[in-house]
Amino acid sequence: MTRPTIALFGASGTMGFQAFQELWRRRERFNLALLALPEDQKTGIFDPYLRQAGAPRLRGRGIAEGKGLKIVWGDATRYEDVAEVIRGADRVLNAMAYISPMADYNPEQARRVNVEAVSHILRAIQSEPGGAERIAYVHTGSVAQTGNRPPGFHVGRVGDPLKPAVFDYYALTKIEGERLVLESGLRYWASLRMSFILPTRFGELLGLFDPILFHLPLNTCMENITDRDAGYGLANCAEIPLQSDFWRRVYNMGGGQAMRLSAYQFLQMIYGMFGLRLEACTERNWFALRNFHLQFYEDGWILNEYLHHQRDSLADFRQAILASMPLPLKTLRALALRLPFMRRWMEGVLYRWQRRMVETHPNSPYSWVKSGNLWRIRAFFKSMEDFLAIPNWNAAIEDVPPSDYRRLSHGYDEQKPRLTKADLDGAAAFRGGALLSTDWQEDCYQPLRWRCAFGHEFAARPYTVLKAGHWCPTCTAHWNGDQQARRNPFFAQVWYADHDPQEDYAYPLENIRDVEAAHLPARKRKQKAGLRPASPQS
Repeated sequence: MTRPTIALFGASGTMGFQAFQELWRRRERFNLALLALPEDQKTGIFDPYLRQAGAPRLRGRGIAEGKGLKIVWGDATRYEDVAEVIRGADRVLNAMAYISPMADYNPEQARRVNVEAVSHILRAIQSEPGGAERIAYVHTGSVAQTGNRPPGFHVGRVGDPLKPAVFDYYALTKIEGERLVLESGLRYWASLRMSFILPTRFGELLGLFDPILFHLPLNTCMENITDRDAGYGLANCAEIPLQSDFWRRVYNMGGGQAMRLSAYQFLQMIYGMFGLRLEACTERNWFALRNFHLQFYEDGWILNEYLHHQRDSLADFRQAILASMPLPLKTLRALALRLPFMRRWMEGVLYRWQRRMVETHPNSPYSWVKSGNLWRIRAFFKSMEDFLAIPNWNAAIEDVPPSDYRRLSHGYDEQKPRLTKADLDGAAAFRGGALLSTDWQEDCYQPLRWRCAFGHEFAARPYTVLKAGHWCPTCTAHWNGDQQARRNPFFAQVWYADHDPQEDYAYPLENIRDVEAAHLPARKRKQKAGLRPASPQS
C-alpha cells in the first residue's frame, strides 16, 4: 500500500520545524514534501534529514528528493513552487506565516505570504486530480484576528467578532487568508487559530525581543502554547480520518489552563529567568494601554479532544528555556540570583539599553509619545491624558479575573441543532446588515449574498459568518471601528470593551508605513523614508 504524502509549508519556522520533526519520527507512515526558502540552506537545518533520505544537498533553487522526503527549494509566493510541493499530496499542512513585528516592517511581504501564498496553496490543491474532493488542508490562523480582549472580555471562543487591532496589518492579512480557506469550496479543511507560540529554545526566544513587547498591555490575559505542542498538534492533523467531524471547522489552539497567565506575570517570568526584576528594568508607561491581542480560550478544549496537544505547562516552558540557555548567561543568572549588587548592576545596564530603544525605535509606543504621533497615541493609549495618568510600578496591577467574564452573543440560538433562514436573517440584523439570498437550502456551506450596514454587498457561507465570526470583508479591511460599532451591535460588544462611544476616529491604513523598515539600521531607514508618508500629527 502506498504511503500517503504530507505536504508541509513553513517547515523551517518555530512551529513548523517542530511539526516536521514530529512527522519525521512517523516517516514509516508518511512521505513528506516540504517547501523551504533557499536561504534555509545556509543554516543547514534540513541537512541531517536529507542525508538520512539519501537526497542531494543543493545550492539555490531546485528539488532535492530521496527516500520519503522531497524538499522544493523555492518560494511560496511563486505558484509554480507551491504546485510542485502539492503534486501528489494527500494532506497539506500550512504552518507558514509572516508574523509581527516583521509584518509591521514589511507589510507587502506579509500580504504576499499570508494571503497570496494561501491562494496559491488552494489553487494548487484544486488543480490536482480530484483535489478539491480528496486533499485535506489544515490552515493556521491567529489569535490576532480577534484583537484586544481586556479583563471582563478576556475569554473568547470561535465565532466571536473579528476585530484586528488598529495598525496590525498582520491581523488583516490573517483574516483575509483564513477567509479564502473558508470560502474555497474544499471538502476537507480546518483552520487552527494559534495563540502566542513560545519557543522552547533559548536562542529563538531571545530572537523575539523587539519593541513590539511594549505593545502588550500589562493586564492582557494570555493562553500561550509551546512550539513543540503546536507542532505536535499540527502533525496529528495528518492522521485525522476524513470521515471525522473535525473537518470544515475553525478552532482556537492554545496550551490550556496550564499555560494561562497575565502579561504582567509573563514578563515577570521572562525577566526572572535572567535573575532580574521587570520593575527594575522597565518603566510602566513604556507599555501600551490597549490595542493588542491575546485571550483565554473558552473552547480550546475542543481541538485538544482531537489533537491531544496540550501537554506542556509554564513550568515546562521555563525548564526548557533554562536548559538551553548558553553557559555565559547561566553564569550571569547565577550571579544575579546570589549577589544583589550584581543583579542591580545588570538591571541598570539593561534598563539603560531598553530606555534608549523605547525612546528612539519607530515601533515603540513610548517613542510615539515622544514624537507626538497622535494616531498611534490614540490607538494604543486613547489620549495623552490617559498616557500621563499611567502610575509607576508602586500602584497595583489588575489581577486576572478567574472566571468573571462576559460571554459574547453571536446573534442566534447556538443550541439549535439545525438553523433556519430566520436564524440567518436575525444574525445578519444583529450585525447591522441583511441576508440578500432567498434560496437557502439549510446548508451552512452554501454560498450566499449578504449586505452590511454600510451597503457593501459580499458573498459568504453561513459557517463563515455565524460560526467563524467573519462579516463584511470591506469593513474588516478598514480601521474605522468607532463608526462600525455604532451600526453593528455584534462588533460593538468587543469594540466598546476598550473604546468609548464618544471616540470617532478612522485610522488611516497608510499609517502602517510609519514603522516600515524599522528593523533596519537608521541609515537604511532614512534611505527608505521617501517611500513613506509622514505620520500625521493631528
